[in-house]
Amino acid sequence: MNIKNQLKTILLLGGLTGLFLLIGALAGGRTGLTIALIFAGGMNFVSYWWSDKIVLWMYRAKEADKKKYPQLYSIIKEIATKAHLPMPKVYIIDTPQSNAFATGRNPQHAAVAVTAGIMQLLEEKELRGVLAHEMGHVKNRDILISTIAATIAGVISYIAMMARWAAIFGGMNRDRENGNSNILELLVLAIVAPIMAMIIQLAISRSREYLADETGAKLSNDPLALASALQKIEKSVHNHPFARMGKTEATAHMFISNPLKASAFLELFSTHPSTENRVKRLKEMRL
Repeated sequence: MNIKNQLKTILLLGGLTGLFLLIGALAGGRTGLTIALIFAGGMNFVSYWWSDKIVLWMYRAKEADKKKYPQLYSIIKEIATKAHLPMPKVYIIDTPQSNAFATGRNPQHAAVAVTAGIMQLLEEKELRGVLAHEMGHVKNRDILISTIAATIAGVISYIAMMARWAAIFGGMNRDRENGNSNILELLVLAIVAPIMAMIIQLAISRSREYLADETGAKLSNDPLALASALQKIEKSVHNHPFARMGKTEATAHMFISNPLKASAFLELFSTHPSTENRVKRLKEMRL
């Protein structure tokens, strides 16, 4: 993992700790602060070591059967060999939407997940381009920061819900004046926390998708196939958008294409470059 990604990881985990301490102090004073500190320490540990398993569990991803998906394993093994990477674990997500993502803390513990929809929609060369893109994320070593960010964004969304309930039920047992002040602080946190989750997603630079596109095009030796795949995937997302749930919003940046059908306004805050720009760059590539 390069220095830039190490710094991002430290900042994200530090931000999570700070947020837990804040809500702990607001909801329970010194006792709440102590509990929050212990919980944040445990969450940081879990985020680093098991965030990939958490994300796979969130989408009910199942390890792909080698007998049922021989082509999938064959393509990934070929790309992994060309990229000088270990063979990752391969997962299937049972959804009609066409999409894919890579996760794991390093190339030795990587996993590639594809949806059932993408296996049905894409031609072999297009699927090869998508899988090469995901292996590009593994090769470029940005899967850890992406996965940790997804876990943290999900936790922040949960914190916002906690803050709303704490505000509704009056927070902690203090005198009326302090209690009213505390309720206001919790309401502010309930509003700010989701915004912080969005900022965390935006911290995952759009440049990582461009770089993975470039790396994937070189690994597959077919930038036009990846460009075609991206266009098909965008249409599939439009026809089969994931439900706008907290988990999906928190992990949207991990997928090769944003799995949410966003409005034009929300596109301004997307962690993904536009498909049009990505396709244009791929078509201009010279291998």
